[in-house]
Amino acid sequence: MKLFLVPILLLTTTLGFTQITYKRTLSMLGSPFEMTVVAKDVPEANLYIDMAVAEVSRLENLISDWIPTTPISEVNRNAGLKPVKVPTEVFELVQRAINISKLTSGAFDISYASMDKIWKFDGSMKKMPTAEEIKNSVAKVGYQNIILDPTNQTIFLKNVGMKLGLGGIGQGFIADKIKAMLIAKGVVSGIVNISGDINTWGKQIDGKQWKVGIKNPLNKDKIFATFPLEDSAVETSGSYEKYVVFNGKRYSHIIDTRTGYPATGVISVSVFASSTELADALATGIFVLGVDIGIDLINQIAGVGCIYVEENGKITASKNIDLKKYSNE
Repeated sequence: MKLFLVPILLLTTTLGFTQITYKRTLSMLGSPFEMTVVAKDVPEANLYIDMAVAEVSRLENLISDWIPTTPISEVNRNAGLKPVKVPTEVFELVQRAINISKLTSGAFDISYASMDKIWKFDGSMKKMPTAEEIKNSVAKVGYQNIILDPTNQTIFLKNVGMKLGLGGIGQGFIADKIKAMLIAKGVVSGIVNISGDINTWGKQIDGKQWKVGIKNPLNKDKIFATFPLEDSAVETSGSYEKYVVFNGKRYSHIIDTRTGYPATGVISVSVFASSTELADALATGIFVLGVDIGIDLINQIAGVGCIYVEENGKITASKNIDLKKYSNE
């Protein structure tokens, strides 16, 4: 299920003040990055977007596990050796990630980076890994072995070979941070879109809500539903492009790190929430949990909704999402 923003680019004048909706698309964090802001003119809009780009770089240099100088990389280097003191933003993000791990019974787990990469989704796999290989691949994964010390603000990975990766929550975290920063700078309305991790605030300059269109991966040319977004976020996890098939069974690139086996049965899940960080982490978690358990979990969380698309094309939504109301069909 892919997300498609439906912003209307307008220029309007109200009480002598001109407003424009301005969008810039670039590549950051190894992904498409799109910023839309409402401003008085193009120079002001560019100033705001430049601030957003600088914030992305600042945060990437805190939480990336690919950049060797980040606090997270330092934590990974010292796995099994010693605790590492980290900045407050990093500590609190890891703390929240562990809370999501507990909520999803480990279906979301930032220690997934410890996993041996035995599954290949580039077309090179010719046979299933053995049961033993699969079991061994996740032997070092386990959020329970991430030890946090709030007093000293340290993170300690209990076992040698453990590694944190914030890919399943980091983009959402960054989108939320950009939104908060721009609101503090006086930007009345906008959209942050980091590779489908979308957060909005305010309204379009014609007074209408921002909207997001959702496509079914099995019918990519058609948007099946369009949802209004006002000061809210949405994120999609999908396996429609990366998967393998063995013995007629489809295995997605999203791995259940509790078992080492890829998730099956689901093609995509979209999560709507107040924050992109929460939507980001929950989308991964409930993709792994599957439709029945995932929807049951989401139905218990106030202000959060989800939509599943299964391999057979069936579309299922949580109780607080009325698909008929927003359907384009």
